[in-house]
Amino acid sequence: MVASTSAPTDSQLVRAAALIRGLCERRKLSILCLQPFRHFEGLINKTARADRLSELRLWCRLASILRTDLILIPSNFLPEAQLTGDLDVIVQDLRDAAAVASAATPPVRLCYEALAWGTHIDTWQASWDVVQRVDCPNVGLCLDTFNIASRVFADPALPDGVQDRGHEAMDLSLKELVGSVDVNRVFLVQVADGARLAAPMQPGHPLYDADMPTRLAWSRNHRLFYGEESRSGYLPIAAVLEAIFGGLGYRGWVSFELFNRRMGDTDASVPAEMAQRGAESWAKMVHDFQLVTEGSTASKSVKVVAKKAVGAIKGAKTTKDSKEAMSKSEVDSYITDETDVRYKTWMRWLGTCGLSRANFED
Repeated sequence: MVASTSAPTDSQLVRAAALIRGLCERRKLSILCLQPFRHFEGLINKTARADRLSELRLWCRLASILRTDLILIPSNFLPEAQLTGDLDVIVQDLRDAAAVASAATPPVRLCYEALAWGTHIDTWQASWDVVQRVDCPNVGLCLDTFNIASRVFADPALPDGVQDRGHEAMDLSLKELVGSVDVNRVFLVQVADGARLAAPMQPGHPLYDADMPTRLAWSRNHRLFYGEESRSGYLPIAAVLEAIFGGLGYRGWVSFELFNRRMGDTDASVPAEMAQRGAESWAKMVHDFQLVTEGSTASKSVKVVAKKAVGAIKGAKTTKDSKEAMSKSEVDSYITDETDVRYKTWMRWLGTCGLSRANFED
């Protein structure tokens, strides 16, 4: 039997979404976001633009089936010959997308993410400028730690992987982020580190592709979980998170977004290995940034509480207030120190599950 290579039909996608929704419900999982709706804004070909808007209507239907109200649009990275960098065009494209999303039943929000290899929009500053110009309540930002740091701080084509004056540039960028972005317009935060390569990604490197931006090839193969310095992680992710969660005071959904060659291996140990790595990273982040989190499994509530209002976890929602927050005495009895066995057990369990609700103690 030969598998079909044709694109799935709309009805097939609808059925697939319903199947996925059922699988998630049986496992008590929530879907945070439908993504990526890519290669949309700035298209020169107006027929292609109209087709993408029509496809967005289908995506809004899929989002409803999946029970999420959020669709992510990454900045376009098609070749320059197919795109315009005219901000007026880009802004109007996203306004039209916002109209489609707001007219959906139920309405959908759109978060716009600057990819570090975007053709015209490749920094958080550029994406924030676009979001402000669009000026629609259902259009906000996605801040991705890998894309922020890899654009300002890193360069996989350099021998040490760091741009000239990269540390200084990163510091200035984060100060600007804290001073300029309206936290209410940040709809999603994605977290990942990147591995320092043994050799620069230049001609002759096994991942080098003259037709692909080096940061894209790096991203697809060498993202890491937070805290994996032992695997050559080197981006200043903690500083980015502190700016977002401490400086901006972000409260909302946060996700680990990992792409790594290991995930493409076919041996049976891969799922458990990656789940374990994610769990350990989650536990480290909870400890390092002293998160206050809460969630549920079946009818049993799970909370993780600490003190400092900085941090992020995979699939966690950070909120300003919690009706179910523990009292201080409950906190002290639940988590005593880093070596508490219950702490480690719950962190590993939460990370393996992948979803929780969270907040920070103010």
